[in-house]
Amino acid sequence: MAGEVAEKLDDMIVRQAEATGQQVAAAKVAIGKVIFGQEKVVERALITILSGGHALLVGLPGLAKTKLVETMGIVLGLEARRIQFTPDLMPSDIVGSEVLEESPGGKRSFRFIPGPIFGQLLMADEINRASPRTQSALLQAMQELHVTVAGNRHDVPRPFHVLATQNPIEQEGTYPLPEAQLDRFLIQVDVDYPDRDNERRIIFDTTGAEESKPKQTLSSDDLIAAQRLVRRLPIGESVVDAILNLVRAARPGPETGDLGKLISWGPSPRASQALMLATRARALIDGRLSPSIDDVLDMAEAVLKHRMALTFTARADGETVEGVIGKLKARIG
Repeated sequence: MAGEVAEKLDDMIVRQAEATGQQVAAAKVAIGKVIFGQEKVVERALITILSGGHALLVGLPGLAKTKLVETMGIVLGLEARRIQFTPDLMPSDIVGSEVLEESPGGKRSFRFIPGPIFGQLLMADEINRASPRTQSALLQAMQELHVTVAGNRHDVPRPFHVLATQNPIEQEGTYPLPEAQLDRFLIQVDVDYPDRDNERRIIFDTTGAEESKPKQTLSSDDLIAAQRLVRRLPIGESVVDAILNLVRAARPGPETGDLGKLISWGPSPRASQALMLATRARALIDGRLSPSIDDVLDMAEAVLKHRMALTFTARADGETVEGVIGKLKARIG
């Protein structure tokens, strides 16, 4: 009897996974009709949202980071908000504030006016331009899904995702994100220039009489169901071992061997959690019901690179975080 119930449950998960995989594939295609030449970026952003996490988009201006967030909001049926981070931005500009109101009867009371953080898909544009105090206003919401104003708790909508952008070259007047905040981001997505053919498509599509418009393919309820499914996908012991071996080897210590001398500090167990979710989400997007070691290797750099740093000596010798991660991946793959 218990075997029959388990078999029926497995069949249900398989059918649900197949249907959800088709929906997610349709969403990826819909986003790709508006965002040209950034297939990997689109996939990584979808992986982030399917995993229920947040992403840090690192790229130069003009590479469609803002447009990506707007497009994803429409395609996934989410309420998208945008905050332009500036040095004079205050925490209350993000989370909201309480104002004193007087009723017609003369009674005074405070009313909470919610800030732009109360959206389902929040773009934090150039997050490193704001002061650490303002940056930290995002921390509680990103981790705990609520904010506290004047001692009162206010829950953010579900689902809730932050896609933050950062300019990698213009660092004057910026405040680098602290390690604790970087660790809140599931993955770091590097946004690069499109190739020649895709840039040709971009200039024709965006400078003509009509521009491609995104179409909704999912609702927020569909997305929440997909996120639950990602956490239920089976994962083999060999894949779990690969995740643990990779993350633990990215820390200084005996498990890293000679490469440990190059690493100043490494990823926390949150990186293992992120890699587990990201590999499952990647498999689902690819139409598979269970992740493989190839998924782990593909997502490793995006999950680990913002969670570790090299020693001064290693950097002076020309070593890079990407290069060290590549050597760690080679041990597994």
